[in-house]
Amino acid sequence: MMRPVLHGDVTCAARALLCRPETERADFCKSLIRTAHRADQHLARTGRVHVMWGNGSLMAAAREFPMKPEPTLDSDDYCSCLEMVLLALVNWRASQKRN
Repeated sequence: MMRPVLHGDVTCAARALLCRPETERADFCKSLIRTAHRADQHLARTGRVHVMWGNGSLMAAAREFPMKPEPTLDSDDYCSCLEMVLLALVNWRASQKRN
């Protein structure tokens, strides 16, 4: 799997999504999750943090990209990004259970 996902992981990913055009966000979000998963596999296999992908957390994967400062939840765009990250995580976990 991937390291446990915490609140900070979700907010960092959403902040990175805010820097992307709306049309690219869904694919970028899935890519962040895959990268975190691969980094976690690398850490488990080698005992070392991946140089480019980090420690296997979604936060580490997201921090490799520009991030907007965290807005308040009054921002519809930010809320949409948070929702996208959460939905992508649910879908990714469901796909992992099928494999």
